[in-house]
Amino acid sequence: MYFQSQIFLLAFLPLTLAIWYGWGAHRALREWCLLALSLVFYAWWDPRFVPLLLAQGILSWIAAEVYLRARKRPKWLLGFAIAGNLCILGFFKYWVFLAANLYALFGVQLPEFSIILPIGISFFTFEIVSYLVDVGWRGAPHYSLRHFGLFVAFFPRLIAGPIVRHNEIIPQLDADPWRAGASERFGQGATLLVIGLTKKVFLADQLAPIADRAFALSETAVPSLAVAWSGALAFTFQLFLDFSAYSEMAIGIALMMGLRLPPNFEAPYQALDLRDFWRRWHMTLSRYLRDYVYIPLGGNRHGPLAFAVATMLTMTLCGLWHGAGWTYIAWGAIHGIGLLVCRAWQSSGQRLPAAAAWTLTFLFVVVGWVLFRSSSFGAAGNMLAGMIGGGERSLILDKPHLLAVGAAVSIFGPTSWQIATTHLVPQRALGILVGLLAAAIVLETGKGQSVTFIYFQF
Repeated sequence: MYFQSQIFLLAFLPLTLAIWYGWGAHRALREWCLLALSLVFYAWWDPRFVPLLLAQGILSWIAAEVYLRARKRPKWLLGFAIAGNLCILGFFKYWVFLAANLYALFGVQLPEFSIILPIGISFFTFEIVSYLVDVGWRGAPHYSLRHFGLFVAFFPRLIAGPIVRHNEIIPQLDADPWRAGASERFGQGATLLVIGLTKKVFLADQLAPIADRAFALSETAVPSLAVAWSGALAFTFQLFLDFSAYSEMAIGIALMMGLRLPPNFEAPYQALDLRDFWRRWHMTLSRYLRDYVYIPLGGNRHGPLAFAVATMLTMTLCGLWHGAGWTYIAWGAIHGIGLLVCRAWQSSGQRLPAAAAWTLTFLFVVVGWVLFRSSSFGAAGNMLAGMIGGGERSLILDKPHLLAVGAAVSIFGPTSWQIATTHLVPQRALGILVGLLAAAIVLETGKGQSVTFIYFQF
């Protein structure tokens, strides 16, 4: 079920909160119920994949338990468990891509399977792997099966993040939800949930048709200048508003329960260079790749060549994580090259004026999103050709007022977290306003099928 759906907002979420707070004094009972409800939430999409989620979680927990309890700790067991999780992810997400490319390049025919990608598998697999790595190499502690199960399956962030570390969520689970500050946390979380819902329903979903039309046209022709820029900008803002909205909803729902999840976005389109952009965009994935890929590869500790190799491998993997396609890989590699150029420029001691630095960074990101969104290099080439005037040079953008609002919300002003937790002063009028906005969202989503979250495909 979608966060913005009526079944979630009017039934599932109220039931979950009632159980969580109603049995607040019964720690184990409320946690087992939350785990069961999280599995129901996941099964709502496709119950066939619940056994896979359970198997990955339970078998990984067993591997960690055997390792932690053994006198002579078998690191090979953790390595086997890590490899097993990555192989599962690789099979579901990359088998068809691998088979097609092996056949095209070498004529090797791999067995064909009709594969449906389990929703959220990239996110929960990365989280499981991070715990196994931390157990073997960073001294992560033992957790009960109940706590580890909630770490893996906690429903707000199960489908599309944020990517959470075990030490960021498990220690909070036993805290009394009624402890001091409960009403403040609940109010801030509810406000953050409504802000995310507003961004998703009234902005991201409205921008989606503009992007869809432009990118569909690019499949067969070079769009006009206006259509190409309308589509590129619409997708740039849609992607941010859509994904940041999901993260804000997840963080808000967790905060309503008294649990704090890490932030995932911090005004990325305000960045003045590409390195800063990646410190602000999908922050939990960026730090995951930094800690578990970039630094183990040597990072910037072993000279320029090692730094360049680590950067390119990390960003190429980032592209591959997003999808089984050469356009995703190329998108990651282009960002890797951009980060290397950015580092070299900054090392030279030269600086661009802030306006020029922002413009250059933003245009680079927009061009990257064109490649990210396109289904092929040919379609991306058509879009980029249209953006430089290779097609009809009309200048009337598609729904310019909507694009302007999307730009304003995406680029300017405080973050949603800052609004919900710092700038809004609790008062009755504000509560009524947020409640009315929530009601408007429920009525709007009741008109038809919601637009799926973009990151559900990853």
